[in-house]
Amino acid sequence: MSANDGYEIRALTPDTWELFEGLAGRHNGIFSGCWCTWFHPDCAERGQTSEGNRALKEQWVRDGIAHAALVIDSSTGTDEAIAWAEYGTPEELPGIHHRKQYEAEADLIPDYRITCIFVDRRYRRNGLAEAAAQGAIDLIAQAGGGVVESYPHEVDPGKKMSASFLYNGTRRMYERLGFDYIRPKGLKNCVMRRTVKPAAKRTSKKSAGAKAR
Repeated sequence: MSANDGYEIRALTPDTWELFEGLAGRHNGIFSGCWCTWFHPDCAERGQTSEGNRALKEQWVRDGIAHAALVIDSSTGTDEAIAWAEYGTPEELPGIHHRKQYEAEADLIPDYRITCIFVDRRYRRNGLAEAAAQGAIDLIAQAGGGVVESYPHEVDPGKKMSASFLYNGTRRMYERLGFDYIRPKGLKNCVMRRTVKPAAKRTSKKSAGAKAR
């Protein structure tokens, strides 16, 4: 997704925190005030209040241990985050659902996980969940790539589910993004995996010319 579509992908950083905060704040902190802290390591501060979760998430972002791809709408002249996909290492995001089953059946530990996707209610059913997930993949590629897992939902054909249940997209969405189905996990969840190659390094015209000589 590019600026030509009116949207662009930006990484969640201290510089883009206010954009994330705006999106989460418009939706009461997301999922009962979670502020996308659920999959991070448990701690005494987490889950006490919505405001506490907000402050905790902001601190993790400033410490560089919370990552996400933000989908930004700049078509009105004012940047606004309208979707995100949370990703990180297993150390950053250990709290996946059905964790005991997952660890008992794991054949490898991935380099990264995509654990949560959220789309502004005004923009749903426009492919933005997939765009956010692709944004996370692209940011992982820029960080050097690696084995990436996600744990989406298996939805029966023709059946609709609430966005609160589809917090990480669907199996079909990840298949379109090049992920392979690995195994089931819990009730109507599954493990999907893809190896992401490192992003190609940009070579300046000057250096390219020097190499040619």
